[in-house]
Amino acid sequence: MKKVIMSITAFILIAVFVSSSVFASTELKSSIGKVLGTPYKYGGTTTAGFDCSGFVRYIFGQFDVKLPRSSQSQAKAGTKVDKDDLRPGDLVFFNTSGRGISHAGIYVGDGKFAHSSSKGVRYTDLDDAYYAKRYVTARRVATGEDYSKMVSEEEETADDAGE
Repeated sequence: MKKVIMSITAFILIAVFVSSSVFASTELKSSIGKVLGTPYKYGGTTTAGFDCSGFVRYIFGQFDVKLPRSSQSQAKAGTKVDKDDLRPGDLVFFNTSGRGISHAGIYVGDGKFAHSSSKGVRYTDLDDAYYAKRYVTARRVATGEDYSKMVSEEEETADDAGE
């Protein structure tokens, strides 16, 4: 019974947090929300399991944005973005292996990114101790109409106001 109550409480707290955040009503957030908790699977590209670049590619595929398969290749797509200029939908890249870019995620606003890690698909703060010191670069791959499908103008403006 305690586990049920704790699960319900956790769900309510997550729902309140997500609904109050800047990225709560975007199509991007909705697409990510549908796969939150999906387990990590090396080489995974489907809802049965994702690796980091498979997750990024899957989400962007829903908006007709074509991306390369690997995080190293994805880090060369689009245009470079300074960390201070991130907007929801930008890709963020990390060196988690000590040998260059080895992890990718999607910036969702509010200082957070979505990614598939060993703990599955989840949101993490960019300033999380582990990821902050491994951050390498960011790329903007969705622009114009593609971007409009992902994030409404109101959300983009609200995110910019938070800077």
